[in-house]
Amino acid sequence: MYEKLQRALRTDVDEAAWAELYSRKSRPFDRPDTGKIAVKVINHYGDEVLKVFGV
Repeated sequence: MYEKLQRALRTDVDEAAWAELYSRKSRPFDRPDTGKIAVKVINHYGDEVLKVFGV
């Protein structure tokens, strides 16, 4: 399934890490010093929305 991607990138693709990109759950991260995070959502049409939230 990832053969084309691996050839294009000229590297191995970790299938588990790649699948994690399509998750609706965020990976854990440390609270930023700025107190803000940015969330970008890209739909299947390629439309992007970016929103900055205070945490």
